[in-house]
Amino acid sequence: MKESIILSFTENTALTCARLSKILTMPEIVNDKTVFTLLEVTKSIQKTLAERYKSAYWVKAEMNKLNYYSHSGHCYPELVEKANGKVIAQIKSILWKDDYINVNNNFLNVLKEPLKDGIKILFLAKISFDPAYGLSLRIIDIDPSYTLGDLEKEKQETIKRLKSEGIFNRNKLLQIPMLPKRIAIISVETSKGYADFLKVLETNSWNYKFFHLLYPSLLQGDRATVSIKNQLKRIKKVREHFDVVAIIRGGGGDIGLSCYNNYELAREIALFPIPVITGIGHVTNETVVEMISFSNAITPTKIAEYLLQKFHNFSVPVQKAEEKIRDKSRRLISDEKTKFGSEIKLFRSVTENILIGNRNQIKENINSLVQQTTFRFKNEKEYLRFGREEIKRGTFKFCAAEKQEINGFALIMKKDVISQIIQSKTALNNMEKNIENMSPQSVLKRGYSITMSNGKAIKSTENLKEGDALETIVYEGRIFSLVKSSIKTIE
Repeated sequence: MKESIILSFTENTALTCARLSKILTMPEIVNDKTVFTLLEVTKSIQKTLAERYKSAYWVKAEMNKLNYYSHSGHCYPELVEKANGKVIAQIKSILWKDDYINVNNNFLNVLKEPLKDGIKILFLAKISFDPAYGLSLRIIDIDPSYTLGDLEKEKQETIKRLKSEGIFNRNKLLQIPMLPKRIAIISVETSKGYADFLKVLETNSWNYKFFHLLYPSLLQGDRATVSIKNQLKRIKKVREHFDVVAIIRGGGGDIGLSCYNNYELAREIALFPIPVITGIGHVTNETVVEMISFSNAITPTKIAEYLLQKFHNFSVPVQKAEEKIRDKSRRLISDEKTKFGSEIKLFRSVTENILIGNRNQIKENINSLVQQTTFRFKNEKEYLRFGREEIKRGTFKFCAAEKQEINGFALIMKKDVISQIIQSKTALNNMEKNIENMSPQSVLKRGYSITMSNGKAIKSTENLKEGDALETIVYEGRIFSLVKSSIKTIE
């Protein structure tokens, strides 16, 4: 069994000048001081560390940054140790290309995850010091089982926290609609699993119709957690437009699934207001997200089949009920048709009897009506003849009386008209005399005159001034004069 130790680099590596003088060959003497070059000092440190630390050591630490360089294939991990959230030790390290390939393949086989940032590792390393690049650890191997235990610990802690908060089964307790046909999909547009999911939904032989909208997201790796959470928050804002959320990942096997054990992501799904179904596409080690989701399937295809089954659960009973209704309707129609035929026959027979009886009754009524009408007409004709004679005698009598009364009225009216005409003629004569008396000629004849200025009769002295020409009209001529002065008599 390999020994595991925590390596601390707090040893004081500064050598005394006396010791350096033994190790280094060519020191300089400057002002009675022994002086070494930086290269001599770093080479001394390199030699000392090489002699002191010849073996490889198992060390546990957190890999803060992997620092993988794709052009060379080498990695330069940043290793740290933390206590209460603070870094208490840190060192650079080197993971050469070939070692990285071997270690990464082991991680993929054991953890189903690649080597990545932010994981705790147990690694085999040698101490290395270079005068130009300083102190570092050369990583030879990493034990994936140690990291696996740490990831499993994270998974169990997430489960424990969700259960302690009472939300582990929250999403499972939601009610999914009878026909979940509006689907918000979190997936990668180019994912094979997404394509398989849509193919099963859209080409189903029962012609079930679904509405779906893609919310693109990363589905594996360190950034998948934040990406999926962001899309869930977007969906939550328009949750009334969807019946269910489907997280679909396919084609990746079991690689990169640790993000689905993340507490923050699992909590977001557990508290999501509508059912979340998952088809992450793997067959081993169920993740926390799959455990707490409303429903989980191994593959996206199975999720699509799950949704189709919901439609089946509704449509099959409906189809059976439809067939039952159809059969029962046929029987009822057949029975009612037979019954209706019998009723028609009975109705026809009864109707014919009633019609015959009513026809005879109508004939009797017609004969009676003819007789009564003839008798009535005869009586009425006699009554009308008598009335006509009475009207004729009464009319002659009335006309004679009215004629006499009209003649009396005519005499009276004639007298009144003659009297009115005489009175009107007298009034007109008087009016004519008055009009004649008021004419300008009559007025002038009585001694009045009309004085004019500029062709207009003068009514006031207000506008007259000395020297104005005046024309005075009298009964038998005109008088022309000039104004010497004027006096206004009416105030």
